[in-house]
Amino acid sequence: MNFNGWCLCFWRRLANFVVAMNLIHKLTVSAAALSLAVMPLSAQRAGDSGHTHTGHPKKVVVAPSYAWKLLSPLGLREEASIDTLFENYSFQSVPSAVSDAWATTGNLGGEGLNMIFSERAPISDFFFRDALSHWLPSESKQKFYNTRIPMTLLSFNSSGGRETAQERLQTTFSGNINAKAQVGAMLDYLYSKGSYNYQATKDLAWGVSGSYLGDRYEFQGFFNHYNMVNKENGGITDMLYITDPAELQGGVSSIDSKSIPTNLKDAHTRQSGDELYLNNRYKVGYWHEETVDDTTTVRTYIPVSSFIYTLKYRSSKHLFIDTSPTETREYFENTYLNPDYTRDRTTYWSISNIFGVSLLEGFHKYAKFGLAAYVSHQVRKYNMTPDTLDRTNPDLGLTPFPEGIGVAPSKTEQLAYVGAQLTKQRGSILTYEATGEIGFLGPVAGDLKLDGMVRTRFPFIGDSLAITAFGKFHNTEAPYLTKNYISNHFVWQNDFGKVRDLSFGGELAYPRTRTRLGVRVSNLQNHIYFDAAGMPRQHGGSVQVLSVSLEQNFKLGILHWDNRVTYQTTSDDAVLPLPEIAVYSNLYLLGRIATLHFQLGIDCDYYTKYYAPGFQPALAVFTNQREMKIGNYPFCNAYVNMKLSKTRFYVMYSHANQGLFGGSNYFSMPYYPLNPHRLQIGISVDFAN
Repeated sequence: MNFNGWCLCFWRRLANFVVAMNLIHKLTVSAAALSLAVMPLSAQRAGDSGHTHTGHPKKVVVAPSYAWKLLSPLGLREEASIDTLFENYSFQSVPSAVSDAWATTGNLGGEGLNMIFSERAPISDFFFRDALSHWLPSESKQKFYNTRIPMTLLSFNSSGGRETAQERLQTTFSGNINAKAQVGAMLDYLYSKGSYNYQATKDLAWGVSGSYLGDRYEFQGFFNHYNMVNKENGGITDMLYITDPAELQGGVSSIDSKSIPTNLKDAHTRQSGDELYLNNRYKVGYWHEETVDDTTTVRTYIPVSSFIYTLKYRSSKHLFIDTSPTETREYFENTYLNPDYTRDRTTYWSISNIFGVSLLEGFHKYAKFGLAAYVSHQVRKYNMTPDTLDRTNPDLGLTPFPEGIGVAPSKTEQLAYVGAQLTKQRGSILTYEATGEIGFLGPVAGDLKLDGMVRTRFPFIGDSLAITAFGKFHNTEAPYLTKNYISNHFVWQNDFGKVRDLSFGGELAYPRTRTRLGVRVSNLQNHIYFDAAGMPRQHGGSVQVLSVSLEQNFKLGILHWDNRVTYQTTSDDAVLPLPEIAVYSNLYLLGRIATLHFQLGIDCDYYTKYYAPGFQPALAVFTNQREMKIGNYPFCNAYVNMKLSKTRFYVMYSHANQGLFGGSNYFSMPYYPLNPHRLQIGISVDFAN
């Protein structure tokens, strides 16, 4: 497809999406208006804070919209942003949107690992979903909105031709039933064929949410579902196809990325799951009356304490299929269950009940902080691929089980914790939060988690200097699946000890000079990683990591230059390999022509060479390797972001430096090249009424 044909196809599809979503928006707005009309008049007059006013009526003023996230474990609210800014809007489709050092299989929606250690989450209870966590909805990402008026955000991005098409549709809806109650929904659909063979992704995530913030009762809840299908190519067969194609093609230096052979052709992964979260809070307090003037009295409800109940449910399923007998025998070192094809199915579900009681901050002038205690009970269940073969038959051609291995295909665990939380969320000078949790039932008995954060701000040379300090100590049981697992190509049974993580650090921000400086020190004991063969290992000693990050932005008129540099060092790069230096730089013009806002520039990310991880597709895990180093390559994008009224749009030429500077070693991991250059276009519309 030529460029003109591709553009025509893009705008036709975009028009269809916009028409459909505008219709959906109108229907949701009508439903919200209908619900408002049938409400009791008293409910419609209730204010945001639960105040009841008597006296002269006031002119109705629409308050500004705001958003918030939830803090574990008791559902405290934390301010969040509403994604309507046009600056850097185009970056959501390139690796730098995730991290300055992002190890990835290459395709949008594919697996990835953040190589900035301070931003990396530990191995989860269901490690299969970790590699796709950036694309998945979760409790930590969930946003709630109070928009007063219905809001629908619709975004559509597209790039590539027929063989390399990449499209993503995202929409967020929020509407208030009244001043206290809100409902919302989201949809994220991503389809990308990929620049290389057998790496297509098809990801769908959707969810609904709602909240009610009343005087006595509060509710916050959501339900999210995701279904992600990823073709797994196992990487290209030879890196020379990228670094020096002439050597493999008899002197011909040009090569079509779709003609490069890959290690796997008939393999794919499916990840699916659900997440339900219901947080309930009942507040006990008293009414306070205050006379404003001779004709007006204001009654305000003052909560003193609250009783909290939270229900969490999560289910996850991982399915790896390879229908090729040749790939089953040749690509994988061991085959335990079936020599002809692979169908590994692992499932997980958990349900948690959390009961808490709290003394609230601010009900009295001496109540300078909030204090809460809670108890949590959780049930987890794992199911793995069962071994149903008659192993007395010597003609099966299977790898014998390692001696002493007897993994049950199903496992149920009962866990319980008790904890406390100390918070101060109000105050312009000092805020803090601290949480402590002890496990006392099941495999988590003896677990200890301590987390704390302090924020302060004070005047400094014409502006305010913000300082944040944090610390944590976690002594936790190793995830069950790192200790027990059975599949067609991998079997293990490990006696891992508890994993300990002691980390502390801080951040300094000075808006006047556009400077942000962060420092983090971590000491890891019994760290768990996956070796080159894809087997989980536990390092018996300690690994120390020091990271220092600096953000420094400059401005001269409409010229802007944003920079971020991270330095990190590890005491044992065989156990925890990391790039020593990662740099992100963005040079752009920011201005306005009449009512059109624009951002025109070029950005690059770069990191030094290191032993980048490998990837095991059957497990969806990143593995340590010592064969080759990856890095020392800039990945640059030329772009223009624009905003006109409620519409944002962009044009980007990603990987613009390919063939110009930086060489040709554009790999993120061994045998997994980054996308070649391509033109990308996107649009986002805010249908706020």
